[in-house]
Amino acid sequence: MVSAAASPPPSGKPTQDELKRLAAHRAVELVEPGMTLGLGTGSTAAHALDRLGDLLRAGALPGVAGVPTSLKTEAHAARVGIPLLPLDAASIALSIDGADEVDPDLNLVKGRGGSLLREKMVEGAGARFAVIVDESKLVPRLGCTGAVPVEVVPFGAPHTLGLIRGLFHGLPGFHARLRTTTVPEGEQGSEQQPFVTDNGNYIVEMFFDGGIRGDLRDISDRLLRITGVVEHGMFLGMATVAIVAKKDGTVAVMERK
Repeated sequence: MVSAAASPPPSGKPTQDELKRLAAHRAVELVEPGMTLGLGTGSTAAHALDRLGDLLRAGALPGVAGVPTSLKTEAHAARVGIPLLPLDAASIALSIDGADEVDPDLNLVKGRGGSLLREKMVEGAGARFAVIVDESKLVPRLGCTGAVPVEVVPFGAPHTLGLIRGLFHGLPGFHARLRTTTVPEGEQGSEQQPFVTDNGNYIVEMFFDGGIRGDLRDISDRLLRITGVVEHGMFLGMATVAIVAKKDGTVAVMERK
């Protein structure tokens, strides 16, 4: 079910960052006093954190606290005055987070920023999950616009990468690689090293020409059966509502069927 939000469009053509803010602020309208929230990670979720901080300082949301999905979010939330709780001490009523891709069934690709494991743990523990995006994130199938990340343990990571490649052997247009980041190397310039998550793990990036075709849950299960894989960035059946800021400045609310 899709319903147009009542929010009027801003004057002029909104920028992508303004669209992210629109979606985030609309999601924060779902927050009620006393709620414990799952606090997402990324540029769109950051707008929700800022808005929550404003409302908390104004006394509009007494008793609200949050569980962060990354070290970056933990620092941001503390900076704007959102009280924090550990996951094991929280009963999460609502999570608010962005996504890299949203398909018509509200399945998601998340974690291109590297926080997929904590995001999935927190958002999977909550009663509701509102995903906030601008309409550029809407796709016909997952994997259309970029990498589908897989978090793997560092030990034997090249071996695990090979197993992931083997899972999709013969699939036209598929390739996978270990995500790297550039680090300074003193006077010698810089070098590429594996990207390391908040959990001390590595990320394998999977690419699919034209997106993932086939049974997503079966693909998920086969990935998770690979020893060395910790988790992947397909969030299947987890989002309960998508709040989508459109190019004309209106906001649509898409509820999972």
